[in-house]
Amino acid sequence: WRIAYKRTAGAISRRHLAPSTSSSTTIRWHGGPAAAADAPTVHVTFIQPDDTKKTVDAIVGESLLQTAHRNDIELEGACEGVCACSTCHLILPSMEFYDSLEEASEDEEDMLDMAFGLRETSRLGCQIIVREDMEGVELEMPKATRNFYVDGHVPVPH
Repeated sequence: WRIAYKRTAGAISRRHLAPSTSSSTTIRWHGGPAAAADAPTVHVTFIQPDDTKKTVDAIVGESLLQTAHRNDIELEGACEGVCACSTCHLILPSMEFYDSLEEASEDEEDMLDMAFGLRETSRLGCQIIVREDMEGVELEMPKATRNFYVDGHVPVPH
């Protein structure tokens, strides 16, 4: 048995789920969704704060924050991917791409209000789930972040 938590209207509900009968293995990173071990990958490019580009394999179904951490890209994620900070702020390449994503939640918009270098196409990497149609996308990382947790603290994924 496992427990699932769901947030609705500010309240958190809990329910018990039966054990999975699926034989597929999953990849799980703290603070984000699980992606199937056999999930397809797409190439995404992170434009880092020093303007260098790093193209990596992103697993369809994981968050962009998970992709960054798995590939040693210094996208901070101080809250470890639970939409409680703005340190995984990314700038998307176009309004067309921005509009193709699921709409940002009110929580995400509140966190983005604190982001350094906010732009019209800003989103949080922990809230964007990799899809197959993201092949070749370039994502800009801002030149700095605002970390209200602890200056200099960089969490390491579990």
